[in-house]
Amino acid sequence: MFKVMIVDDEPIIVEGLTKSIKWDTYECEIVATASNGIEGKALIQEKKPDIIFTDICMPEMDGLTMMAGIKSEFPDMELCVLTGFREFDYAQRAIRLGVSRFLLKPSNMSELEEAIVYMVDNVKKRGSQKVQKENDSIAESREESITEQETAESKLPVESAASSFIVKNALAYMEAHYQEKILLSDVADQTYVSQWHLSKLLNRHTGQNFSELLNTVRIEKAKEMLKEPELRIGEIAEAVGFLDMAHFSRVFKKITGVSANHYRNTILCNEEI
Repeated sequence: MFKVMIVDDEPIIVEGLTKSIKWDTYECEIVATASNGIEGKALIQEKKPDIIFTDICMPEMDGLTMMAGIKSEFPDMELCVLTGFREFDYAQRAIRLGVSRFLLKPSNMSELEEAIVYMVDNVKKRGSQKVQKENDSIAESREESITEQETAESKLPVESAASSFIVKNALAYMEAHYQEKILLSDVADQTYVSQWHLSKLLNRHTGQNFSELLNTVRIEKAKEMLKEPELRIGEIAEAVGFLDMAHFSRVFKKITGVSANHYRNTILCNEEI
């Protein structure tokens, strides 16, 4: 049976989808429902459904961000948006993120059935392709199999719209919260992906890990603040999120090649001249 999950803050929608559709007819079963994005994310990672029906506008979530997180971390999951939000821009963005169907509420039964058939068919096709690939790989040597696997991984949709969307949102969150004590887990929660997946995406898209990216943002902010002569370097370090002055000094020199004092007294002075 294919696993189906419903994420919607309207109980009547959840109940309607659960009870009005004969899921076993389509070889499906409802494995979980959620009323918001936070709950939905946790259940998706736990249950790993094959098919998801979700709204865009719900409490405690940015629907597009959640969808991007799903398609980036679990690209084989089929996603159907069922929403009353009628802005065409949202539909376009959702489709670019890899959504299979975009249905407006209220949807009639024929639309829902078509979406289910389409998504189930996609899941079956991927299953057949996976079996075929596994059978083909048995005849190959271990070394060749590893090489092919690495090549395949490099071609996964890490450069897809969904993954790019996740990285863009992660960087924006760091820009907005660099003064706070933020962790990779905090940013992962905001982008609806696991820490491991976010770390992988950041490295592949930017060539830097989370700490390096966050430190770069903080040092860029510090460089701007160093232009203000009335601000002490210790105050600047704290203002950009460093609680340890020695740590700030090490990071500043590593990124800029000079100390904060040298940057303020020499480089900025030369720029003014």
